[in-house]
Amino acid sequence: MNTTETHEIDTVTLGQAGPRVARLALGCMGFGGMYGPVDEAEGVATIQEALDAGINLVDTGDFYGMGQSEAIVGRALKGRRDKAVLSVKFGAMRGPDGQWLGYDARPVAIKNFLAYSLKRLGVEAVDIYRPARLDPAVPLEDVMGTLKDLVAAGYIKHIGLSELGAARVAEAAAIHPVTDLQIEYSLASRRPEETLFPTLRRLGVSATLYGVLSRGLLSGSQPAAHGDFRAHLPRFSGDAGRHNREVVARFSALAAQHGLRPVDLALGWVLARQPGFVALVGVKNRTQLAGLRDAVAAPLAPALCDAVERVVAFEGDRYAAEQMRHLDSER
Repeated sequence: MNTTETHEIDTVTLGQAGPRVARLALGCMGFGGMYGPVDEAEGVATIQEALDAGINLVDTGDFYGMGQSEAIVGRALKGRRDKAVLSVKFGAMRGPDGQWLGYDARPVAIKNFLAYSLKRLGVEAVDIYRPARLDPAVPLEDVMGTLKDLVAAGYIKHIGLSELGAARVAEAAAIHPVTDLQIEYSLASRRPEETLFPTLRRLGVSATLYGVLSRGLLSGSQPAAHGDFRAHLPRFSGDAGRHNREVVARFSALAAQHGLRPVDLALGWVLARQPGFVALVGVKNRTQLAGLRDAVAAPLAPALCDAVERVVAFEGDRYAAEQMRHLDSER
């Protein structure tokens, strides 16, 4: 593949009656300082360039940089709101020192979170609003009931979910239609293939797949900058980190044999293995964005997908043990 060329991006409908979006979506966690320092002007320019290129699903969270990511997205959407399908996660709480303080999905908290998000984003409604995690202290029916009321009031247009297991997704979808589930999926994170993806397809719920490059692991990126939270993730550190660097070297060699970059092979594999789902990829600048656009081409041939799977065998969980315990999708 000639990576100097750009390609039209396929589109899909989220859920049974949700918005039409490109299969490549823009994740904005990096604009909240989660991967080190942020250049806000470059962030605005990157989001606008993505929208102009037809990458219309823009995903952020109110806890990314304690509102910093939302503020940047809001600036980028001025004059371009009609081009964007805006997805917002809520619920994680943080202190003034940046520490994670837990999760809150009480109905009053949801309404409070949304009020501040609408203000920071400068919009009248969010296209897709989703709890970032399951709150074990709040019944899911209360969460979905509150979101359903916010749809009726016109403050949100659709309801999405994040990191829920198959049974919980079915429970939520029985209360109100769900457009999509955000879930981590990559060559290093394939557990959703077992029961979650078949359940989503049976229910008519789409998936927006994040971590498709395993937070840069598959492209050879390593945590370096101060504040890069990947330094604390099992796959990047210790014995697992050393093993995974060897796996990435083999993966990169295979990509080169086929005239591809690792990002092309990793993203192409996800799009080929999960037709109809959306790849949600985070970038921090226009250079990274251009590289992702170049990676969107015809799906990889099944034989190449098989070859990729034979050379990769990663070690380490995707989060530290404490975080893994809070994921309904991992139960």
